[in-house]
This record gives sequence, C-alpha cells and structure tokens, in this order.
Amino acid sequence: MTTRVGDWFDERLGWRGVWEAIFLRKIPKVNWLFTLGSATLFVATTQIVTGILLTIYYVPTPDHAYDSVQFITTQVPAGWFIRGLHHYGASAMVVLAALHMLRVIFMGAYKFPREMTWFTGVVLLVITVGFGFTGYLLPWDQKAFWATTVGTQIAGAAPGVGDWVLRIMRGGEELSAITLARFFGVHVWVLPAALILLLAIHMYLVIRIGISAPPKKEE
Repeated sequence: MTTRVGDWFDERLGWRGVWEAIFLRKIPKVNWLFTLGSATLFVATTQIVTGILLTIYYVPTPDHAYDSVQFITTQVPAGWFIRGLHHYGASAMVVLAALHMLRVIFMGAYKFPREMTWFTGVVLLVITVGFGFTGYLLPWDQKAFWATTVGTQIAGAAPGVGDWVLRIMRGGEELSAITLARFFGVHVWVLPAALILLLAIHMYLVIRIGISAPPKKEE
C-alpha cells in the first residue's frame, strides 16, 4: 500500500528524483569544516521557528515592547528557553556564517564554477548581520536603544547619502515608535523573505554544482 501511494505521488511530482538529487548525491571526501554550512542552516531554521513563537506575545510599540519581552521571559511557559535560543542563536548564526565563509576562502571554493554560490553566500552573510542589527532594538531597553542610536549614527556618517540613510533607518531624526515598527517589520518580513529566497538559490547551486574537495598539496 505504501509503495503504491509512493508511486502515485512519484508519477505526478517526481519526488524520488528530488530525494536522490538532494540526499543520495555523491560528495568528495571532506572533513568537519565542511559541515559549517549545514550548521548555519540548522541555526537559521531554529531562529525562524523561535522567532515565530516569540511574535505570538511580542508587541512592537514603545509602551509595550519591554513589558512583552519580560512577560515572555517570566510568565510564558518555556518562554525564557525560547527567547534564550533566539537570543544566543543570533550570535551563533553570525559566527557560523563567518566561519563558513572563511573556510570557503581558505580552500578556494569560491572559484569556477562556484562563483554564483559565493556571491549568494556573501549576500546571505549580510542578511544575517541585518537580522542581528534589527533584532537588537526589539527588547526596547536602554542597551538596545543606545546601541541602535550609535549603529544608525555610524550608517549616517556615509559620505553623501549618510543623512538620507539615517532618516530611512530611523524614520525621522531620532529613534521613535516609527523606528521600532520599522525595525520589527524588516526583522520579521523583509529579511526572512530575502533569506528564504537566497537560501533556495544557494542550496540549488550547491546541489547542482556540488561542493569542492579539499585542495591537495600540489594545488
């Protein structure tokens, strides 16, 4: 019965071919450094799940943001655990993504024919840093407020377009309710959409082209 159902879906979806292409493909003999990309993907998935759970209780307004975070931490069952996973997972994701990029550089895995894989990976690293920056303001405490003030001032120091960038990021001259709402919207809608799109392209390229073997001594 199971085989017949599987055959029925395979004739219409070709899922067995997809399974074989993703999970049964041949890979060169590698070491543990080659698992950094998979580790980053795992942490990214954890961040998405915990982030969705946090949005159930989080309120992105200056009057309620801090109280809602405290409520999650102290009152919601396992809320402290979910918030902790999301908080420390953000740092872990940045570290793992950076280490993954360094491994690619040191082992020359960015060269032909994997240039597009490299470019999408660079954009994914920028998106990862963007998650950390936008998410830092959301607790709306003193540390988050002043850290974001400094961060936006740094962006505003760019020659020519600095003032325009500062206004876009803050939604005005100073940090306000608009800033919090803007950071929240970017954090839960814009960046996740970009992440999923780039991840799909990145994973397609990894599966399509394959991963590079560690360089030999003579190389």
